[in-house]
Amino acid sequence: MTLRSSRGKVVFIILPQILPRRRRPTVWVFQSACVCAAIGLNCAYDTGYLQMITWQDEAALLTSRPFGETSVIIEVFSALHGRHAGVVRGGTSRKVAPILQPGAQLAVTWQARLDSHLGNFMVEPIRSRAAAAMGDRLALAGLNAVCAILAHVLPEREAHKSLYDRTIALLDLLGQGDVWPLAYLRWEQALLDDMGFGLDLSRCAVRGVNEDLAFVSPRTGRAVSRDAAGAWADRLLPLPPVLAGRGDASNAQIIMALRTTGYFIEQRLMRSLGQKPPPAARARLLDAIGRLTD
Repeated sequence: MTLRSSRGKVVFIILPQILPRRRRPTVWVFQSACVCAAIGLNCAYDTGYLQMITWQDEAALLTSRPFGETSVIIEVFSALHGRHAGVVRGGTSRKVAPILQPGAQLAVTWQARLDSHLGNFMVEPIRSRAAAAMGDRLALAGLNAVCAILAHVLPEREAHKSLYDRTIALLDLLGQGDVWPLAYLRWEQALLDDMGFGLDLSRCAVRGVNEDLAFVSPRTGRAVSRDAAGAWADRLLPLPPVLAGRGDASNAQIIMALRTTGYFIEQRLMRSLGQKPPPAARARLLDAIGRLTD
């Protein structure tokens, strides 16, 4: 293969794979055009051996786990590529490890030989949310719940741009305890909408009226009025006014609304993904909201 530098100098690189095993030399193998550009070379090759699949995006970090002695595998929720995993080489180092905290907003570059490979991430920090979460019980519980739910329910490598925007807006509110519980409720509603399990609370599913809506059908996710519920009321889910966008947003009302959205997350959304157990982080968040005083 021939590489031509920006100064016109021709450099020949021997690929060891084309030589017999006993005669393979020690040579440099450039794995992407990015490496060539970094040393001032313009890659001009007619073989697909060195071509890499790569993309760049902004993302929120969901999970991180060790991989080998010095690397970590991270899962991110990116704007254009959805939930995506990859290896961060040197992820346990003092320089990189503080960046890889749940909820951190990152500029990521993913690269792999094939699209089906796990691939590698290069990460640059955009915004850290660790400081906002560490000193606030509600913020920490909320951050853990958002990351855990997304890691559980998002399909891999499927874009959800509107949900990503809502997630970043929610994470930006961490530390603002007076507005965060209501913002989180709206986020769960948006999550259900994006995943195909949205609630229709505009009118009664039985009579078509939009007054005195008091319940939600656990089967259809549609509102039911008090009169239409009749003897079936004890089998329906409560519909507090705040869930329908009306009335006062007290913490007690928000907790009641989150129990209703939680039913659809746990019994409908989670079960559609193969009986996954709900993340315990959500229950801890509800407990933290319940401890707040209105």
